Amino acid sequence: MKIRPVILCGGAGTRLWPNAKKHQAKQFIDFGNWTLLGKTLERVKASIFDAPIISTNAKYLRQVKQHLKKHKIRKFKIVLEPAKRNTAPAILSTALIKDIPNEQPLMFLAADHLIEKIGLFNKAIKKNQKKLTHNNIFIFGIKPTMPSSEFGYFLTRNNKVSRFVEKPKEAKAKQIISKKGYWNSGMFYLRKDSIINNFKKYQPNIYRNCNKAVTKAKYKSNVYYLNKQAFTKATAKSFDYAILEKTKDINAIKLDIPWSDLGSWKEICKMYGKNKRHYFNKKNVFHRPWGSYVNLFNGKEFLIKELYVKPKGILSLQKHHHRAEHWVVTHGKPKITLNKKYFTMKPDETIFIPLGAIHRIENPYKKPVKIIEAQVGSILKETDIVRYQDIYGRIK
Repeated sequence: MKIRPVILCGGAGTRLWPNAKKHQAKQFIDFGNWTLLGKTLERVKASIFDAPIISTNAKYLRQVKQHLKKHKIRKFKIVLEPAKRNTAPAILSTALIKDIPNEQPLMFLAADHLIEKIGLFNKAIKKNQKKLTHNNIFIFGIKPTMPSSEFGYFLTRNNKVSRFVEKPKEAKAKQIISKKGYWNSGMFYLRKDSIINNFKKYQPNIYRNCNKAVTKAKYKSNVYYLNKQAFTKATAKSFDYAILEKTKDINAIKLDIPWSDLGSWKEICKMYGKNKRHYFNKKNVFHRPWGSYVNLFNGKEFLIKELYVKPKGILSLQKHHHRAEHWVVTHGKPKITLNKKYFTMKPDETIFIPLGAIHRIENPYKKPVKIIEAQVGSILKETDIVRYQDIYGRIK
C-alpha cells in the first residue's frame, strides 16, 4: 500500500512579520521563482506516495489550488478548516476522510519546510513502513547543526522517544545536543487506525467533534468543507500536546540532512548566503566608498543583500523610516553601533536593527567583512536613509 502524504498548510507565518497587519504566509512566499509549498508538492511526487491531501483554510484555498495546478498535481483532496484549532484537529480531520483505508500509512508534512537530500528522506520513510502498527507513531528528528532556541528537541533511548524539550535557551540546547538530542522536525508518520486509537484514548472531545465535522462535511470539486458547528467545538491543541506528550509508543527516525523551516530572517539570510551564486547578477552590484553591495533577491516587502565592507571601510551612522533589517555576519569581525550600544560581531552571529534605530557598520581590521542583510518593510530604497555622520562627506 502506498503512503498518503498529508500537507498541513494552515500556518500564518506571523513570526517573520511581527508588526505587519497584512502579511504573507511563509509557505506562499516567492523566494525566487519557488515557494516552500511548491517544494513540498514536488517532494510528494515520489513513487512511494499516493495522491496528496492538503489541510488548509478558506483564506488560502485559491493559493493552494494555484500551486496544485502549477505543479501539475491532478489527483488530490483538500480538507478545509472552518476555524483555527491548531494541529491536533487538523491532523485528525484529514485522517478521518473516507478516502483513506484504516491501515494506510499517513505521512504528515509541513507546507513550509525546506528539505534537501530527498532520496535519503524518502528511503527512511519507506524503510520504516513495515514497523507501523495500530498504535505507534514515528517522528522525524534532524541532527542539529548548531544549538538553536528556535526549534524543539527530543531525546531517545533505543530509538524510542524518551523526552521532548520545547524551544530551550541556547545553553540548554547545547546540553541536549551533547546528550545526542535531535531537532523535532514536526513531521509525523503513522497509520490511520493509530491516529483514531490515540485520539479516542487521549482526546475524546477532539475525536468526537472532528468525527462529526467530517461526517457532516460538504464535498465539492475535491474539497471537503468541514462542518463549522462541530469543528469549532473541538479543543484547540497542537498534536504535540494532545497526543505526543501522552502516548509512550513514539519511535524516532533520525536524519542527518539539510533541513530548515525558514522560520526566521536569520534562516532565510543563511539560505540565500548558501545559494548566492544562483541569485548573483552583475547588474545588481553597487559600489560605495566603504565597499560594495549586491541585491540578491527583491521579494514582496523584503530585499536580500550581501554587503562587502572593505578593510577600514565605515558606513554612515544612519536610520530608516520604512524598514527594519536583519544581519547575518558571514565573514570578518564588524564593529556595530546600535543606538547607544557598541560591540563587535563574529561570523554566524545575527542582529536585528529595528525600524528607526540608529546604526552603523565599521570594519577596523585588515580582512574584509561580509554580511547578508534582509531588509523588511514597505519602502526598500536607498532614499530611505537618514545620515547623521559620514566620513565620505555624503551628508548634505
